[in-house]
Amino acid sequence: MPPAKKRARSYDPAKTRAAVLAQLGHVREAVRGLGPEQLARPTRLGEWAVRDLIAHIGMAVTAVHRALDRPAPPKQDVTVVQWPFATAASASAIDEFTRGLAADQPDLGAYLADVDASLRALLAEHPGGRLLETNAGALPLDDYLVTRAVELVVHTDDLNAAVPGLQVPYDRQALAAATRLLADALAAKAPGGSTEVRVPPYAVVQCVEGPRHTRGTPPNVVETDPLTWIRLATGRVSWKDAVEEAKVSASGERADIGGLLPLMS
Repeated sequence: MPPAKKRARSYDPAKTRAAVLAQLGHVREAVRGLGPEQLARPTRLGEWAVRDLIAHIGMAVTAVHRALDRPAPPKQDVTVVQWPFATAASASAIDEFTRGLAADQPDLGAYLADVDASLRALLAEHPGGRLLETNAGALPLDDYLVTRAVELVVHTDDLNAAVPGLQVPYDRQALAAATRLLADALAAKAPGGSTEVRVPPYAVVQCVEGPRHTRGTPPNVVETDPLTWIRLATGRVSWKDAVEEAKVSASGERADIGGLLPLMS
């Protein structure tokens, strides 16, 4: 008998909305304390300076606004777990949009405050089931907000890495959503049950073709912390470096998942 089809993970809509607003709030608070020298610092995102990165964070949130401005598609045609694989195709357009936005927004703190206020108004107005046309395909608003939590967490980490001493906090629910969605994306990219990937306390997934584990300790286990997992999944750190720095433990002949990473960029 073939194995039962894995049930898609669900996300609590109220918690997701709260997480997006909370993480955006953490970024807003941090941005207010940054001076011109810090805003001009380089980031690990190509030629972007911190100013560009902050503008992009706002842009990632206002993607909700732009999608709600368009007519609703007739039906959902993708699932949220497919979203990470669609991001690379938009990289060039995103870079151009971000640079223009950064040049047009001299007061980034005020810009993010406006983004926050308008997002709250939109979320109060629109039901979570409202379909949006996104870069990945047609998704409900509630599912698309999960992807915004991922964007906010990933770029909060970029911001912390770019500015020495900056410690923008991570909302627990936003970090959990980012960890789980990227773990599920790995399982979708390499379906199977021979390898268990653990990212405590948020996610455990089975992946990679091969003998299926049924009981006891799996023969192939990968384990890491949430931020290291997010960095691996988004190409911020390489598998080789994470293993050598003991940020990842990998045991078993099928535990080397470096060839499957990154999942998005």
